[in-house]
Amino acid sequence: MSERGALRVRLDQLVREIAKFGVVGGLGLLVNMAVFNLLRHTTELPVVRASLLATVVAIVFNYVGFRYFTYRDRDKSGRTRELTLFLLFSLAGLVIENGVLYAATYGFGWDSPLQNNFFKFFGIGVATLFRFWSYRTWVFRTLPAHEAVQTAESFLEQRRHEPEPVAPRR
Repeated sequence: MSERGALRVRLDQLVREIAKFGVVGGLGLLVNMAVFNLLRHTTELPVVRASLLATVVAIVFNYVGFRYFTYRDRDKSGRTRELTLFLLFSLAGLVIENGVLYAATYGFGWDSPLQNNFFKFFGIGVATLFRFWSYRTWVFRTLPAHEAVQTAESFLEQRRHEPEPVAPRR
């Protein structure tokens, strides 16, 4: 394959990965915001505590989505390591996300429901950039090259032994 063709394949893979990450992340965003607003309107929890609980619920939801949808083709040999790193980077994302909300609420006094939702959403956006980089780099690593080659070779070998489809005559 040419260098240009290889670059095109890698770019296509990255675009698909970003799209899948976006689907799971978008659903996680809905879960996060729904739980946050539900807690804010049905309990007496302070805004940041409600946000922390909502973020934890979204983290659990996102792990399942990332492991079994976005990164289902990635290395599955070290689940303990994967889960530990996922939780570590998710905790860092939680701090980023809720740090923005905390600064807005208690640092600047922006504490209306609309402001809470805006800064919760903005914090999620900032944390998402960090999470995408950390999850793809450290948590859901690609298969080692020799395993990927073996998988591709076995797929090609199966295809080689399948009969060619015959086009109907006209």
